Amino acid sequence: MGASGEALAGRYLRLRGWRILARNWRAPGGEIDLIVKRGRTVAFVEVRSRKAGSAVSPEDSVTAEKQSRISRAARYYLSQQKSDDRTCFRFDVITVEFPESGRPRVTHFPDAFKER
Repeated sequence: MGASGEALAGRYLRLRGWRILARNWRAPGGEIDLIVKRGRTVAFVEVRSRKAGSAVSPEDSVTAEKQSRISRAARYYLSQQKSDDRTCFRFDVITVEFPESGRPRVTHFPDAFKER
């Protein structure tokens, strides 16, 4: 389900004009599911997939600890890149809920949390 959710999230973002820079990017102490760019904005995207009706909503499963790991990985990514001072970055969450039947539901939470 996780790989399917990430594929759907990537397609969702591409259709909205985002360019995928990396998938499952690993850094010491963390991983970022998708790194995307549109204009001067880079978004570090956490993708959460669940069966519809799960006890914990996918967006609530991005804990403070997980946010901290993503933030550290993002800082490492940015330190490895040539970027101009006008580049902005943010942290997004995309949830993908898979119902028993029918199409999955993709929900995008732009700027879902701040750097920790």
